[in-house]
Amino acid sequence: MLRYLNAGESHGRGLMAVVEGVPSGLPVIAEEINADLIRRQGGYGRGGRMRIEKDRIEFICGVRKGKTLGNPLGLLIWNKDWENWKDIMAAEPGPPSTERVVTRPRPGHADLVGAIKYGHRDIRNVLEKASARETAIRVAIGGVAKSLLAQFDMRVVSYTMDIGGVAAPSPNDPLMAYEHAEQSDVRCHDPETAKKMIEQIRAAKHKGDSLGGIFEVVVTNVPIGLGTYAQWDRRLSARLAFAAMSIQAMKGVEIGMGFESARRFGSEVHDDIYFDKATGQFIRKSNNAGGLEGGITNGQPIVLRVAMKPIATLYTPKDSVDIETKEPFEATVERSDICTVPAAGVVGEAVIAYEMANALIEKFGGDTLDEMKKNFEAYQEYVRTF
Repeated sequence: MLRYLNAGESHGRGLMAVVEGVPSGLPVIAEEINADLIRRQGGYGRGGRMRIEKDRIEFICGVRKGKTLGNPLGLLIWNKDWENWKDIMAAEPGPPSTERVVTRPRPGHADLVGAIKYGHRDIRNVLEKASARETAIRVAIGGVAKSLLAQFDMRVVSYTMDIGGVAAPSPNDPLMAYEHAEQSDVRCHDPETAKKMIEQIRAAKHKGDSLGGIFEVVVTNVPIGLGTYAQWDRRLSARLAFAAMSIQAMKGVEIGMGFESARRFGSEVHDDIYFDKATGQFIRKSNNAGGLEGGITNGQPIVLRVAMKPIATLYTPKDSVDIETKEPFEATVERSDICTVPAAGVVGEAVIAYEMANALIEKFGGDTLDEMKKNFEAYQEYVRTF
């Protein structure tokens, strides 16, 4: 199985991760991962931090001449903003910093609960790790996972479906929608909706407010049989939902028809099964299930929609209480974005790609990529003759 640990503070020296379980012989190209890191930093409504950081991944171990060795991978992204914070965030022993101390927790963040849980009187110790800055290294990890999925002709794409109540129509072709979305400042596949989304973001910025929204992640060319119903915590539907909800500020996940299925008759929800004699395959003509039945992939594209709340740091701050004086104040304003839904979709791709790669490794095993491919091809032949 794949597993990773990540570490690093928002204004620390850098972000790092160790990824274990990647088979040997997998081509991994840093520039391909860097392209996703650039996508994560884009989108209309981003803040000043994106003009400082130019994220690039470094493989510090586990890769030689562009291919994985089967050893744990060491990934590193340096924080350029560290130069402005190296005294405040220094690891060396010394007196507590008196600069940029945070004692006013921001509603909607981990500030207050994190300070109470870990005993911090300076809330900066909380916000530095709770920050969505850490998603940069998770996008890099997802880039490695995408490289593995690509070896089996699987793709993970995303696009924005809603910003602040401005909703786009559902696309008929996810891959085409993705291509169109990549040309949009808000990563929306529909140009007219994209214009309205931008206007909505401008209005929020004028008021000193923020906006959330919904993005859709689709996995294409998925084989039947990833995941299992045999144990509750190994259902792929549960693992994908967990992954999506692990992203900062996410508040809801739908798979396939999602919540709408609760409002319909069963006859309107479940996907009929057919047998195509020409190809010898079981097929579906609809995908209300979103590619998953009983926690197992059914061969259809996996479709998830993820709801993101508005950014909690506001330029018109909400009320809070100073943890030292206990007096009411307006919450601290850290440098912030107005809307990050377009970027959140890129992070969504990464975390979903990681779980899909994990499920692929579980199913087809192997210490090398070639071994995995042989197992995969044998299984595909079995499915074709079932």
